[in-house]
Amino acid sequence: MPRRLFKRYMPDPTSIREHKSLRFLGKLLHDPNLWHLNRHSVARAMAVGLFAAFLPIPAQMLVAAALAITVRGNMPIAVSLVWLTNPITMPAVFFCTYQAGAWLMDVPARHLPDELTWEWISSQLSTLWQPFLLGSVVCGLVLGALAYFVVMMYWRWWVARQWARRKKNRKP
Repeated sequence: MPRRLFKRYMPDPTSIREHKSLRFLGKLLHDPNLWHLNRHSVARAMAVGLFAAFLPIPAQMLVAAALAITVRGNMPIAVSLVWLTNPITMPAVFFCTYQAGAWLMDVPARHLPDELTWEWISSQLSTLWQPFLLGSVVCGLVLGALAYFVVMMYWRWWVARQWARRKKNRKP
């Protein structure tokens, strides 16, 4: 089930390898683990994809792809997970990461004014960026590690369940 579910929505590896904007990666994209759907590659992809999704940088997809190549995780899954923080969800996610960072640093969290202006943001940026960055990295690490272990346990449970079903249906 997990493999069929992921395989249904994955793009073709050949089309990705031959994409003109990814040619600079060359032979790095020929690693079969970047395209296989096994327990380890999917779990690694979930971890690096969620970590990269929480980073407040503009090139999250490139970071997810580079991390997937480094840890030999499934690249399409890692890159697609970055879109969890899309322009619609980004304000809420980044507000929560700021709150988490302020809590971790034990500083009082700033409240948003009634009218959000560029002047307010630029004047408060010197006090906002540290808790925001810390919260983003910590939330990304925690959720990435959690996703890794959940995928590993779920995949293992699914395979054990399938084996038990086969054993039960076998004729004596």
